[in-house]
This record gives sequence, C-alpha cells and structure tokens, in this order.
Amino acid sequence: MSAPDAQVPSAPLTTRAELKALSLLTAPILVSQLAQAAYGFIDTLMASQVSPMDLAAVAVGSGIWLPLFLLTTGILLATTPLVAEAHGGNQRQRIAGITHQALWLALGVGVIGFFAMRHAYPIFEWLGVPQELRELTQQYLLGVSWGMPAVGLFFALRCYCEAQGQPTPVMVISVSGLTLNVAFNMLFIHGSEAVSWLSWMPVHIPAMGGPGCGWATSIVLWLMSGIMLSYLLLSRRFKHSRLMQAWEPPRWSEIKIIAALGLPIGLAIFFEVSSFALVAVLVSPQGALAVAGHQVALSVTSLLFMVPLSVAIALTIRVGQFYGARDFAAILHVRRIGLIATTCIAACMALILLFGRNAITAVYTDDMAVRELATQLMLFAVAYQIFDALQVAAAGCLRGLQDTQSPMRLTLFAYWVIAIPVGYLAGSTDFFGGHSWGPHGYWFGLVLGLTVASILLTWQLGSTLKIIKARWQIA
Repeated sequence: MSAPDAQVPSAPLTTRAELKALSLLTAPILVSQLAQAAYGFIDTLMASQVSPMDLAAVAVGSGIWLPLFLLTTGILLATTPLVAEAHGGNQRQRIAGITHQALWLALGVGVIGFFAMRHAYPIFEWLGVPQELRELTQQYLLGVSWGMPAVGLFFALRCYCEAQGQPTPVMVISVSGLTLNVAFNMLFIHGSEAVSWLSWMPVHIPAMGGPGCGWATSIVLWLMSGIMLSYLLLSRRFKHSRLMQAWEPPRWSEIKIIAALGLPIGLAIFFEVSSFALVAVLVSPQGALAVAGHQVALSVTSLLFMVPLSVAIALTIRVGQFYGARDFAAILHVRRIGLIATTCIAACMALILLFGRNAITAVYTDDMAVRELATQLMLFAVAYQIFDALQVAAAGCLRGLQDTQSPMRLTLFAYWVIAIPVGYLAGSTDFFGGHSWGPHGYWFGLVLGLTVASILLTWQLGSTLKIIKARWQIA
C-alpha cells in the first residue's frame, strides 16, 4: 500500500505534470470504483446459481439497497473537499477534526440506513412483489442492513485518505474486499458443510441461498472498515494528521456543515441513478425484449461511466487542494486540463462503443433480438459520451470548490424536468412523429438531459470561479 508521500501543491503545474498528477490519482480510484461496482454483479451471479427465485430476491433487494448506499456515500463525499482544502492550505491540524465529525455523521447516517432497510416491507407491496419473493428479499435486506454503519465509516475514511493524495490504500482494500466477498458468499449461500475448505469451522453456518449474500456483504464491509482504520493508524504516511491522538466528541455545528455540503451530493447522485431506474420501469410495459435490450445497453454504459467518474473524483481532490492553498491560477489550470482530458477519454469510449458494440453485446446475451436492440440503443450512448463526461467532470470541480448546491439543482432539472418527460413523450406516446419510439425514445430523452446537464454545469463552474475570484480580490 505504499505510495510516495503526498505533497501539498503550491503552484500551477505544467500540462504534462498535471496530467501525470491526475493520472496517478485517477488510476487507483478507477480500480476502487470498478471493485465497488463488481459487488452487485458477483452477488447476482452467485445467487443465480442457486435458483431464479434467489436471483430475483437479490435483484429486488439490491434495488432498495443501492439507492441508500449511494445516498450514504454521496453525503460522506463532502469529506473529500473539506480535507483536501485543509491539506492544500497546510492546515493539517484541521484534518483530524474534520474526519472525526465525518465519522460521527457516518455512524448516524449508517444507523438510519440500518433501520430503513429493516422496515422496507411496505415498498414490496407498493411494487407488487409476489409474496414468496418478499420473504427472501426481506431476509437479504436484514442481512445487508447490518453493514450500513460500516458503509458510512469506510467511505469517510476513504475520503480522508484520497483527499490527501493517497488513493492506493483504498484500491488495495477495495480489491481485497471483493475477493473476501466471493469467499463469504460461498459460505453463507451454500453453508459451511457444503464448502470443503471450511469444514474445520467450529460454528455451523446453514445454507441461506441468495439472502446469504446480504450477510456476506455486511461482514466484508465491517472487515474493510477495520482494515482501513488499522492501516491509517499504523501508517507513517498519515502520522501528520494525528487521527486518533485526541478523539473529538460530536460537534453538531461542524456536523451540520458536512451534512449541508454532502446531502446535495447524495441527492444529485440519487436523482441520476433513480432516473435511469425509472426508465427501466417505464419501459417494462413494452415487453421483456425492450427491458432486456435497455438493461444490456445500460450495463455497458454504466461500466464505461466509471472512467470519467474516477477522473471527476480526482478533480475534486486536485481542485480542493488548490482551493485550500488559495491558488486561483492553479485551479483554472486543473479545470482546463481536467475537462480536456475527460473529453478525450469520452471520445475514445464513444469510438469503442461505435465500433465494438456488436462484440460487446454478444458477451451479454445470445438472443439476437436483444443484441440488435441493445446495439441500437448504444448508438445513443455514443452520442452522449462527451456530454456525460463533461457534466460529471464539471460537477467534480464544483465539489472541489465546495459548491454542491448548484450540481444538485441542475441535475434535478436536467434529469427530471428534461430527460424523463421528453423520454416518456418520445418512448410511450405519439407526441413525436405520430407513433411512439419505444426504448429509443427514452434514450433520446437521456441524451437530451445529459446535454443540458453538461451545458448548465460547465456554465455554473465558470460562474462559481468568477465568484471566488471576486471573493479573493484577484485582479
């Protein structure tokens, strides 16, 4: 887990040097994000080996667990710009205090998530989930609910680590956690007696099927939190922040600051994720083919989205550090390099989708009808790659400047006022052209929404920078 000691930036770097700095941050963050995304995939894959009912239970449970997970992590992402600001401003004595209050907030949010998932039964009735599936799904949620406090604690510590320019430990622990998740899934899905290499265990663990994935996830999350905390306490690279030298009690005024900064981040992520989830629901009346094609295309594009998202997290750190150092020229430099780099990456991904979409869809399914529809929908993804990358990069820069309210408002407008209504009109009515466009109409709405989001967020970034320039009285 070793990495060079993070230095506080003090001056604008050359283009080459800034690209290198961004790359060194982005690469481990990307691996961590991919590992995080893989948890759900592995749970689904391993549950599918038991029975279709177990697969369905994990899928429905994930639909409830994932939004809460993203909301929790989004709120705690506020730790990143605050710690980055203190780090960049050479105010290292503030870092421990910020992190302590973030951990208190993480514990509170985690406990709320714990109770929320244990009382999610009314949602099953509202969604019309069959009775036999409800029981299995509830068992899954009961298991994963115990991990909600660990989610908050791990992500607060992750932000503390990454904001100081040290993403490698997070990467190593995230990948290790993924490996542990596979092992614990085997244990709880099939039981200790069915796993030969666990026969030595003195405690008998019964086979739980798909719901066992929830218990496995909780245990892994607590292990990851414990390993992360142990590393941060023992590593010489973090001695300067004195994280545990004098533990601070909860200070509600400071917790409110973090929550006020983080809640808009969590809601912005929630708006985006929920809009894509709603599209799947709205498409469902058009039949299994439409849903399957939509899900394949969405799965591919979601995976590719991890690249610009990782760049955006790196931009939050870099901009946050220079914001703390009050180096306006460096902030402008990072913004320019970050947006250009993100655009180039998005262009490459668009080309991959354009020329490789047939081969990619073949990995997901053998059904020719599904493949044909998915490849058609991926053409829409080609169209919005650059806009999607620009909007997430601009939002990352805004977070680094501690402007989280604007991305939330603009994201809400772009997705829920533009993308969803236009998608519905195009996909389920004859508003455009005298007939509905089916799934293609919804993806047209997504392209339009992401285009609007990129324009608005890029404009907002410029406006926020002008406000900071005036505040710092820069000529």
